[in-house]
Amino acid sequence: MDEREKLRKFRELDDAFADALRELESPDNQLDIPTGPPVRSLERLEQEAAESQDEQAVQRAFEQRLKALMAEYAQPVKSVRCLLQTLKSLGHIA
Repeated sequence: MDEREKLRKFRELDDAFADALRELESPDNQLDIPTGPPVRSLERLEQEAAESQDEQAVQRAFEQRLKALMAEYAQPVKSVRCLLQTLKSLGHIA
């Protein structure tokens, strides 16, 4: 590539860059600039982590209580699974 071609390409690039800067600086700019997903605050992240831990604790407590009831009433896993599926199909549980 000779010097003239390099200079022409540089001018084109410089003009495109200047146009982009003018568009950004205009007060009525309506450019759709992608910014990525919304940024969550540290407080929100900590709150979500605490909620997740609470949900996990509730889940563990439920599982322990269910196992204790299954043992107390001598119900096998298959029987309890069938009962839960029936309750779910009838709309009694989500």
